[in-house]
Amino acid sequence: MQIVEFGGLVGVLIVLLIVDLKFFAPRREATFRESAIWSIGWLALGLAVTVVVLVLNGSEAAINYMTVYLIERSLSLDNLFVFILLFTYFGVPHERRARLLFWGIIAALVLRGGAILGGTALIEQFHFVLYVLGVLLLVLAYRIFKGVSENVDPSKNLVVRGVRKVFPVTDDFHEGHWFVHQDGQRFVTPLFLCLAAIVAADIAFAVDSIPAAFAITRDPLIIWAGNVFALVGLRALFVLVEGLIKRFRYLDETIAIVLALIAVKLLIEEWVKIGPVLNLAIVAAAFAAGIAASLIGDRRDPEGAQRRRDEPDGESEAAKPDAESEAAQP
Repeated sequence: MQIVEFGGLVGVLIVLLIVDLKFFAPRREATFRESAIWSIGWLALGLAVTVVVLVLNGSEAAINYMTVYLIERSLSLDNLFVFILLFTYFGVPHERRARLLFWGIIAALVLRGGAILGGTALIEQFHFVLYVLGVLLLVLAYRIFKGVSENVDPSKNLVVRGVRKVFPVTDDFHEGHWFVHQDGQRFVTPLFLCLAAIVAADIAFAVDSIPAAFAITRDPLIIWAGNVFALVGLRALFVLVEGLIKRFRYLDETIAIVLALIAVKLLIEEWVKIGPVLNLAIVAAAFAAGIAASLIGDRRDPEGAQRRRDEPDGESEAAKPDAESEAAQP
């Protein structure tokens, strides 16, 4: 039965990706207003899927889906923040970012699907893997609590460094091409280099986010459905996320606390059983507390809130080759 459901989910995913690509700001930069409308629509769709899960698989599966969806949706905000840092570092023009985001979403869905299938097989064979996942979640919570920007340095990214060792890098984007030929030699553009960094980030996100889902349920269909509907509308959410992150003072701290709570739940589940309703209530309460704390903090420190909103994105490091890549070039 799950094979049929997986097939149906893949079909729905393909349709949604086509809709997103063809109708959301095709070949132009999206406005803030239409991004807000589309983001609300994708959110409503993701939540409405809970009803479908309820009809097909019952109330417990529906609650688990909603909990996984909310967790993955919140983690996607940090994912997008990393993408913003990468776009700034490589100097990607705004009109080229939508295409990179689309392929980044495709890569994330494929990688997470593989991580879910692999994780399910490991858990079925080796129960101790659950405790490894719990520890990984605690490590992830600590990293996020420190701040996303402190963990991102594209110049040290193994994938980026590997690409630079194989191909020389051009100084400009050549109308959005991945590769160009110059003087009989193949070059990659900064756009391809940024795509390599995004894929590397997607691998890290898959490793980081899937343990959180396994702490809620072991059903691979529910986990992947939560990921699909959390990721499919990221292109629209991207336009809003810079402003959201600057307004949500305690975003990193809130996500870190949620992940730490989930990790503890995973580590103690052998002795303490926490049902899906209580799971959802804990996650919702933590996010509500984080939003409330951010609003209160901004009221008490309006100057700090304004400074945070006025922070510049930073200067581009586009296509600056490191010393190793310069040495490799003729």
